Amino acid sequence: MDPIISIYLWCLVMGAVVGLLAGLLGIGGGLIMVPALVYLFMHQLNLSLSFAMPMAIATSLSTIIFTGFSASFSHYKLGNLNRFVLLYSGLGIAIGAIIGAQLASVIAGELLKKLFAVLVLLIVLYMLFGKKIESKNNVNKVNLSAVGISTGVISALMGIGGGAILVPALVWFRVNIKQAIGCASFCGLVIAVFGSLSFIQAGWQHNDLPQWSFGYVYLPALAGIVTLSMLTATFGAKLGQKLDTHILKKIFAGLLILVSLRMLLG
Repeated sequence: MDPIISIYLWCLVMGAVVGLLAGLLGIGGGLIMVPALVYLFMHQLNLSLSFAMPMAIATSLSTIIFTGFSASFSHYKLGNLNRFVLLYSGLGIAIGAIIGAQLASVIAGELLKKLFAVLVLLIVLYMLFGKKIESKNNVNKVNLSAVGISTGVISALMGIGGGAILVPALVWFRVNIKQAIGCASFCGLVIAVFGSLSFIQAGWQHNDLPQWSFGYVYLPALAGIVTLSMLTATFGAKLGQKLDTHILKKIFAGLLILVSLRMLLG
């Protein structure tokens, strides 16, 4: 089978799974997509890790543009978008996403893979054992910008929307949890747009990237993931209202630990 068609079909399946888990557990798909895309790009397109890793991250980020828009609009209608928080954290995130994408495009593939795996482990450990706590400090322009830049850099390095980082950070600065989730949803869209554009620019100079690459974004994989993920996310959200998702989250966290260890050791 043609590698392009094969990748598209596999990404259809991946998109269905990612969308379902995102709707069911509220967990972004980048933690799953990046390792899976690295494997596909290396085995289907015969790419080296130095190209497969930034392409996987860039493609994962670009999918969030589509999924993040509908989530952001929903939170806007619910009144969960705090303009002050959005303005300063959003500016920081845009800058951080550009920096993170540029870093990911120049870091050696093996080092980037291990960095991704370590960051996944830290996020999973927080998912399992972290508690939402508040400081005595309210948000201000400086700490919002600092949180935004940090979130943008890490998210662009990992190809994720950043909610797992931004929500606890905003809660720490005494932002209402619903507003923190709403702002994180919108900021995920900001990360996706600016990070993707930065990856496209960084990959534009490489003439040896495979056909149908738009910079570091691989369009057949993007199309496959987006096609079904938006549909299954809606189904997953409805299903999540009927199931006990706490046990599912722990199972999923265990899977992510195995994936990250496999990336570290293999």
